[in-house]
Amino acid sequence: MTAAGELAPLPPGPSGERSQAGSADCPPLPGAAPLRPSSAAAGLSPGAKAPRVSGFAPVNPEPTLVGIARLAASSPAAETRRKAEGRPEYFVLPVKSILNRCDSNRVPFEWTINPYRGCEFGCKYCYARYTHEYMEIDGSAFETKIFVKENAGPLLARDVSRKYAFDAPEAEHIAIGTATDPYQPAEREYGVTRACLEELAKREGLSISVTTKSNQILRDIDLFKRISEKSSLSLNITITTLRARLARLLEPRAPRPDLRLDAVSKLRDAGLPVGVSAAPLLPGITDRDGEVEEVATAAKEAGAQWLWSGVLFLMPSSAKAFLPFVREKFPRLARQYEQWYTRNGYAPEEYRRKISQRIARIKKELGFTDRPFEEIRRKTTPCAQMSLALTAPAESSTLWAIG
Repeated sequence: MTAAGELAPLPPGPSGERSQAGSADCPPLPGAAPLRPSSAAAGLSPGAKAPRVSGFAPVNPEPTLVGIARLAASSPAAETRRKAEGRPEYFVLPVKSILNRCDSNRVPFEWTINPYRGCEFGCKYCYARYTHEYMEIDGSAFETKIFVKENAGPLLARDVSRKYAFDAPEAEHIAIGTATDPYQPAEREYGVTRACLEELAKREGLSISVTTKSNQILRDIDLFKRISEKSSLSLNITITTLRARLARLLEPRAPRPDLRLDAVSKLRDAGLPVGVSAAPLLPGITDRDGEVEEVATAAKEAGAQWLWSGVLFLMPSSAKAFLPFVREKFPRLARQYEQWYTRNGYAPEEYRRKISQRIARIKKELGFTDRPFEEIRRKTTPCAQMSLALTAPAESSTLWAIG
């Protein structure tokens, strides 16, 4: 746990501090130069013209697609019962592995599981848009082209048997939902998340966390109970604001805040360990006097055992979507965001420090604990959205953050 006033570590690449490019499941190292993964990072080789499949426009029209970009370009459409106009396109992605290594000493987990690529919730600030660029698809398609990972259950059973270190001094942690929401609407049709949980429920001695914005997580209470009997489990519900209209603006297709709080309450009633992520904290938008405190108090009343947050972090692909949104909906903040986020993706250090102190104070006053795997390891946990900073507007006496 970070001490009051201490800044959380910045996010790593997949190979620790030496990595600059990042992978689809692990955030890249701050200061990484490319606005999008280079052809090499995306698994491309220079040469012939790339194919155009399923309406995809490759970011780089020159090279031949290979690796995950080739798989994405050749992925067949997935059958769907949804008929509404404006629904996402779904594709079946024939992956080779479900359990992905995140080799870094800057994050509190060794493994990630992301059942889907892309997320329909369409959160304006979402940092994971860059993951589509590894498939040579523009990050703006993150919520409209959703890839469903094929044969997830059998692949995970194999991966855990082959990769997971059961004989390690402490259980290696598996984080579910680091680059997609595992309970987005696609889960109702394709059930990839449940298939993964069913496999994990067969094992013992694991360390697992799940992070989501969806009350659909309640469907799997039976599996969570089975998992928690034999492994360490922590469930995290993200609630960035209690203001329903603002939440709809920021997170267009995610469930309302009250539904998420209800999910926290019902998970606790079921005897499951659950906490709240108030991340990301958006400078000038969700950091008003008392607002984070209101989220924390509501979370505590719902039974949440821990709380975590952090300031907005904007990778280039995310900034491309978020900054125009700020200019349109929050024009008085546009200049400040441009100054802060077009340099390296982070808010100023002083702002992040004040937010860190504020969150530490809130946690202490309300009696929140650390997340279970933090209690074991005592390692600082960066949020899915990393820390950033802004100068508060005249009508607000606080600084702003996103987590």
